[in-house]
Amino acid sequence: MPQFENLKVIISGGGTGGHVFPAIAIANAIKNREPGAKILFIGAKGRMEMEKVPAAGYHILGLNISGLQRRLTLKNFLVPFKAIDSYIRARNIVKRFRPDVVVGVGGYASGPMLRAASSLGVPTVIQEQNSYPGLTNKMLAKKAHKICVAYDGLERFFPKEKIFLTGNPVRQDIINIEGKREEALQFFGLSDEKKILLIIGGSLGARSINESIVEHLRLFISKDIQVIWQTGKYFYPQAESFAKEFQNSGVRVYPFINRMDLAYAAASMVVSRAGAIAVSEICAVRIPAILVPSPNVTEDHQTKNAMALVNFQAATLVKDIEAKQQLGPVVVELIEDEIRMHRQKEKMASFAFRDSADMIASVVFSVITKTA
Repeated sequence: MPQFENLKVIISGGGTGGHVFPAIAIANAIKNREPGAKILFIGAKGRMEMEKVPAAGYHILGLNISGLQRRLTLKNFLVPFKAIDSYIRARNIVKRFRPDVVVGVGGYASGPMLRAASSLGVPTVIQEQNSYPGLTNKMLAKKAHKICVAYDGLERFFPKEKIFLTGNPVRQDIINIEGKREEALQFFGLSDEKKILLIIGGSLGARSINESIVEHLRLFISKDIQVIWQTGKYFYPQAESFAKEFQNSGVRVYPFINRMDLAYAAASMVVSRAGAIAVSEICAVRIPAILVPSPNVTEDHQTKNAMALVNFQAATLVKDIEAKQQLGPVVVELIEDEIRMHRQKEKMASFAFRDSADMIASVVFSVITKTA
């Protein structure tokens, strides 16, 4: 028997894979409990959610909203007008769809959608992914019913009574990598006799990390380290050309890795940006990590995410500005230190949440007032 009659849920946000994939995981968890639930996604026009959400089987509407550019541009002049237009459209969506709850996962569309829902008396839930919340979520928290967080200590920013420690949702195929190592080695064509370094810089890649790998790839090969290198689409042609001569040494270059479960299953350690979901995935699979936070994010979120682990000896930090000089030697030092890598894996267990999507779904259901 369903717990709720004609349940309707709006999930808003997106902009990056770090917002979109957790949102889909939350929707799936809600559907698993309430198969008859109607779920509507609200995203930003032109962003990746407009493609990824329909591919996952859900309907999505787009708001014409964007953020401020870091450089002076005429586009910034349009931002306030887009924000007003998006808020009006969001209110109309709420009035037409009549949701029982609205969930915000971050991203451009999340702000106007949650504000509109709150103004119309609809319960709202925030999913804050980072260890340091952005300004929008701090403002939305005042009227939100409950707030799901991924790190301890966020009562500094949110009302303590609203906070639920749930972690960040991680794709199920990534959580279930046990027993996949042999398949992973065959998939990438790598040897089980040598260490494997996985390099990921987000779906679009990370220039500083990519340039650091170019600088130090010969060092890795000299130390018998194999490499799985996700470059992002922009750097891929350059990386592919550079790495061509090293294929026989176990260097594999991809613009994007579709089978991240196999990449994690193969890896001895990982070099990564410190986006919230990347960090959550690494902790869930417990792979020793060197984190290179992006300096190009609001309020330096990635450094704060990384330091939450580094301060607990669960990861190693290399600053973006120092990566080109330091990343190679730091990789070699860590990958050759079995004791330190084992210690990192043990410490990561404190940050791993393997049922986060279900926990968030429980919080979502707890604010819904109607029943079947």
